[in-house]
Amino acid sequence: MIRKPSTGDGSTLEWFKSSYSDSSSGNDCIEVATTRGTVYIRDSKNVQGPRFTVASAAWADFVTYASKR
Repeated sequence: MIRKPSTGDGSTLEWFKSSYSDSSSGNDCIEVATTRGTVYIRDSKNVQGPRFTVASAAWADFVTYASKR
């Protein structure tokens, strides 16, 4: 995955999405931001909307699982 920084909500979090997430509209994906121990996830079409957070270890497990599918 190649990180592509995303702008939008002006928060202190640095949001990014995978370069593999490009679609015809360019915004149909999730974005993630990381802090020590936490991964924040949001819908790129609704950057002011709700965010989902998980522990870094849980995100790493998910990415490993998803990469095998």
